[in-house]
Amino acid sequence: MIATVAILQIILTTSFFMVLASKSDPFEGDAVVNPPFAPLTYSIQAFLWWDDGVVGTQLDWVEHLLGFTHVKHTFAWRNMEPRIGEWDFSQSDRILDELEARNIQLIARLGQVPEWAADGEVVSENTESHDSPPTDMVAWANYCRTIAERYQGRIAAYQIWNEPNLAREWGNQTPNAAAYVEVLRVCSIAIREVDSDVILISAGLSPTGNYDAIAYPDDVYLDAMYQAEFQQYIDVVGVHAPGFAPPSYGPDDAERDGRGRWATFRRVEDLRKIMVLHGDSARQMAIMEFGWTTDQQNPDYQWFAVSEAQQAEYIVEAYQYAADNWRPWVGLMSLIYLHNPQWTENDEEWWWSLTTPNGYVRPAFYAIVGMDRYCGDTIINGWPYGTPEEVYREQSIACP
Repeated sequence: MIATVAILQIILTTSFFMVLASKSDPFEGDAVVNPPFAPLTYSIQAFLWWDDGVVGTQLDWVEHLLGFTHVKHTFAWRNMEPRIGEWDFSQSDRILDELEARNIQLIARLGQVPEWAADGEVVSENTESHDSPPTDMVAWANYCRTIAERYQGRIAAYQIWNEPNLAREWGNQTPNAAAYVEVLRVCSIAIREVDSDVILISAGLSPTGNYDAIAYPDDVYLDAMYQAEFQQYIDVVGVHAPGFAPPSYGPDDAERDGRGRWATFRRVEDLRKIMVLHGDSARQMAIMEFGWTTDQQNPDYQWFAVSEAQQAEYIVEAYQYAADNWRPWVGLMSLIYLHNPQWTENDEEWWWSLTTPNGYVRPAFYAIVGMDRYCGDTIINGWPYGTPEEVYREQSIACP
């Protein structure tokens, strides 16, 4: 009897500590045992399609100064097949050649449907570009398959679509998670037919306080994607983490202060808990866009703008927070942006970017140059202020 009680006590004690252990990490990071991306993997979004004399310079910055290993770039369907059956690979070929010459890997974003294939409104003028779901899934699959076949082994990962929880990225139609999952499914299958090794990432979702025909909350939308079983078509879950607040300020803090949980950099923690809830904790998450805006002109963004000094401070703190708290379930972090030469101060992207078309380099750029990089268990120090050019061109601070 005594032995039985003792055994029962051991079982109960063990169970208790197992529960405590599970609660100590609500994100279940230990479940990620074979991450597609090294935690952390450093990326930045660039706009290299039309070379206005900045491509070589920007990629030299990525290689020698920023020390990032990946660049995210859109391979827009409307640019590559502007008319049905008429393909133009001249720009995509050039971009890959430029990246490979510098040992930089590409994250290719797929989408931006041409007018001839769109099921809704398409905006593609100058710097503004909104998306619409395809009318013809056969043509959509052909686009995904054609890109993957041509660049097999040369592209590290594909992000399939962008922000489908916003109507402006869904043909100005009400967002529909199940419809997006069908778009994802068709593209994923087409890519896997010709490239079984490339990493597939779901669309980054936009944090928003709306729940209407204009936008769906990212957590509601992600849960609906799981209801449609999207996870079988991707390797990594894509999210966005714009900086509405300092990196240390979390969703619980925002809720306590009467703000929306979505308006925090750490909103991605809520999304990770949805992954865990659906038994998907072994899958890695990728932050496909993050940064802080310094916007002084656009009211939709001005309300959460920061100073340039704060932008620099918060970006470095964000990397540190992710390194301390989110590895290995966050691997890829793609910062926004290196500038598009066509942007003006009227474009909201101008104010997020580390650089501007008029040649200005924001303090955040230099802060990143000097910060430490976390390469698995290895830390690589950034460039000290005043490092001679010949030194950083001969050595690397990028993760191997």
